[in-house]
Amino acid sequence: MSVPSNLPVWQQLKAHHAAIADQHLRDLFAADPERFNRFSRRFGDLLVDFSKHRITGETFDLLIELANQAQLPAWIARMFEGEMINHTEQRAVLHTALRNRSDRPVRVKGKDVMPEVNEVLEHARKFADQIRRGKWRGHTGKRIRDVVNIGIGGSDLGPKMICQALQPYADPTLRMHFVSNVDGAHISHVLAECDPESTLFIVASKTFTTQETMTNAHTARAWLIKELGDESAVARHFVAVSTNAEGVSRFGIDTANMFGFWDWVGGRYSLWSAIGLPIIVYLGMDHFLELLEGAHAMDEHFRTAPLTDNLPVILALLGAWYIDFFGADSQVMLVYDDYLRSLPDYLQQLDMESNGKSIDRDGQAVKVNTGPIIWGGLGNNGQHAFYQLLHQGTHLVPADFLAPAQSPNPIGEHHAILLANCLAQAEALMVGKTEAQARAELAKQGLSGEALEKLLPYKVFAGNRPSTSLFYRRLTPQVLGSLVALYEHKVFVQGVIWNINSFDQWGVELGKQLANAILPELKGTQAAAGHDASTLGLIQFCREAG
Repeated sequence: MSVPSNLPVWQQLKAHHAAIADQHLRDLFAADPERFNRFSRRFGDLLVDFSKHRITGETFDLLIELANQAQLPAWIARMFEGEMINHTEQRAVLHTALRNRSDRPVRVKGKDVMPEVNEVLEHARKFADQIRRGKWRGHTGKRIRDVVNIGIGGSDLGPKMICQALQPYADPTLRMHFVSNVDGAHISHVLAECDPESTLFIVASKTFTTQETMTNAHTARAWLIKELGDESAVARHFVAVSTNAEGVSRFGIDTANMFGFWDWVGGRYSLWSAIGLPIIVYLGMDHFLELLEGAHAMDEHFRTAPLTDNLPVILALLGAWYIDFFGADSQVMLVYDDYLRSLPDYLQQLDMESNGKSIDRDGQAVKVNTGPIIWGGLGNNGQHAFYQLLHQGTHLVPADFLAPAQSPNPIGEHHAILLANCLAQAEALMVGKTEAQARAELAKQGLSGEALEKLLPYKVFAGNRPSTSLFYRRLTPQVLGSLVALYEHKVFVQGVIWNINSFDQWGVELGKQLANAILPELKGTQAAAGHDASTLGLIQFCREAG
């Protein structure tokens, strides 16, 4: 497959869209009492309801045929078998091997990688146990109380999201901090909360050269030495997740406390690897393994389930339906679970760095729309902020609602109110409010005549706004692992549909190259040259104002 829009089923979908585009979800529900049962699936403690989507049985069948004509089953097999499907970097894509809880070998270039994966897990277990049991002590003999992860991108967003989400399972004697921003305010604020005698830093950088990460790491190192007065203290307060043993040793970290990973692990898929060390320290290895087990269960579902029941496939196809046939540009994540407050940020990188592509696998410009803009936040807060646009704006924005049936913090009616709001918003987006309903409502309020007619248009909600509801019994490590893997595979499926490589990210490199050129110009050690007039003017302003 080269151009998805050349597939026969793509043309059928275009014709089908034209035929049903004006159908309202209210009418689809009224015509089919079994709609929820037909368009929802269960996976363990997870319920995925996609009945509030602008689809019919025919739509669903055509979308499944799209997956077949795009040769999705073969692509799934190729990924799990360790083929180099990341063709621009000549790499396999095997984050699934990191959470492979079966006895099945996983081979890259003929070599089973599972012994190495398990060896790193055991290394991480032993180290985390030392921290959690108080056997690993700081330079002055104090027990570790603060753990600071220094990373950026996938080395920050994944571990941070997991640690926040599973905080009820964490060691209450430890405090987790995450530093990613090279803005000095970030590291300064974190260091101000920490006691140097009882703080451990985890520096996460595969090459140990990432500019933002190493700048923050050297600042933390200087702070520690200044406070403790001894450079040898670095070895008791810093560990590394890296493959650059020379750089790690030069920094002052004992390479025995270096945790490695592999080039077949993409950054945004790396929380399952040694990049997850802060998770293991904070939650303990048993809970980390439960997280892996949940992801592995979703991997097995994705690998073996029929396309018609395959959750990542279904969500991916629904997304493509809106992006390519309805012209939707974005997807909103509405989280009714405070522990998952960082999930939208995590999914933003996962999706937009993976499928924000305009060149296909054949090196040609794509002929269809690809990855959406991912945004969102806490749903209840969003109701008082951006939901106005979702309900009455001019943009069609498909939504994902995520909520737990049970709260780990049962306080009065808080959780019932939270769930009621979540359910009401999904229903309101779907049904809207007709002119007749708005008229009756205004009349009941005592309005009539010209006053009623003037206000009436503002009270009408078109509805017909699609959403998926992902509800779970409660947020356990297993459930969270399955949720994250679900979205990972959804992104991969959409990449297959659009014939793009979801696993490279060349677009992030240009800005890094230009920043390296501009830095000495800003510092005044090199004359500013070779830029456009705007950039030159801004460099000059910063030099003068600084």
